[in-house]
Amino acid sequence: MVETTRPFHLAGTGPVGVLVLSGSSGRVERDRCDLLAAAGATAASYRWFGETVDLVPLESFDEPLARLHERCERLVVLGTSRGAEAALLLGARHPEIDLVVGVSPSDVVWAALSTDRPQRSSFTSGGEPLPFVPYDDDWTPATDPPEHVGMYRSALDRFADRVPAARIPVERIAGDVVLTAGGDDRLWPSTELAVRVEARRAAAGLPTTVLTHPAAGHRVVLPGEPRPPSSHLVHGGTPAADAELGAALWARLLAEVTAGGPRA
Repeated sequence: MVETTRPFHLAGTGPVGVLVLSGSSGRVERDRCDLLAAAGATAASYRWFGETVDLVPLESFDEPLARLHERCERLVVLGTSRGAEAALLLGARHPEIDLVVGVSPSDVVWAALSTDRPQRSSFTSGGEPLPFVPYDDDWTPATDPPEHVGMYRSALDRFADRVPAARIPVERIAGDVVLTAGGDDRLWPSTELAVRVEARRAAAGLPTTVLTHPAAGHRVVLPGEPRPPSSHLVHGGTPAADAELGAALWARLLAEVTAGGPRA
């Protein structure tokens, strides 16, 4: 389905195709794909970047999206964190995408996940780096282990002049947009970023569904899905709240899987 040597997983044969993109872990989301397949979808996931999220060509998603769309009547992209950043960019680039789902999304393109300096973009288009918001290298964490949400807020303030150019053009997304964000997200301020996506689309006359939970963190857990592996990053939230937010998202995904026919 996709010409890549990277790990890849495909499950199901249903009429709704879901491309599932992990966050910066690069994990192939096998459990999530299998859950969607059991509900009646065709779901695919692969490691969508190399060593890290660094100058990833948006064109690299074209082939897996096209192959998935060949099999299915409807096309969904479901991304988490940096994968949600990618999903929103793809929604703006591909009008054939019927639904973009962003778990803990961002409304801007961030710098590459690299210690190299000078900083560079996470994504490219047509061989050119996309405008991005740099990280604040002068930020000092107040906790150990660090809660990076403060660094992202600091970067947005410090580099406010770069934010407008780095905004993901969510107004160009022709399909529906569903976002989930936890009020206790301690990795980045996903609730604030999701609200910005919603406001900009509303100004363009476009609807956006934002699902939130005040006690949820950066990662949601869908019903029947195991909790994600432990990480050195602080994600916030509680197991119960993460599961409640995941249940709300799952209800929306089930409605999509059972929807008939492509978007009008």
